[in-house]
Amino acid sequence: MDNNIELSLLEPDEKEQLEWMWNFIPQQDRQHLTKQDLLFVLDAMDDFLQQAGLVEVADNGEMTYLDGEVDDTEQLNYLIKAVGEAAKQKQCSPLTPSQLQIIMDAELQYGIEQGWYEE
Repeated sequence: MDNNIELSLLEPDEKEQLEWMWNFIPQQDRQHLTKQDLLFVLDAMDDFLQQAGLVEVADNGEMTYLDGEVDDTEQLNYLIKAVGEAAKQKQCSPLTPSQLQIIMDAELQYGIEQGWYEE
């Protein structure tokens, strides 16, 4: 995972998702949160899905998401650990479990809007 990816280098659909999620998160919950942090958490969520066997990565780096159930508690615990370690290395801001849950909820709502997930 490249933690220093420039937001300007994102694909248009990635930018759209990031902006949608940013605007979905209530203003008071965005305090001490940056779009870079949000992107870091999205990448960590993909890492979790890959470890859970719910993502296949082709040789060219293209990701294919597979059908399956995600254990929200396991995913949150993974994110708490990943973000905690990254914050110690100054790769992202320290985020609380509540902030991580809000980001997970925003990603879920975006996915529902896109037809990726069922409600």
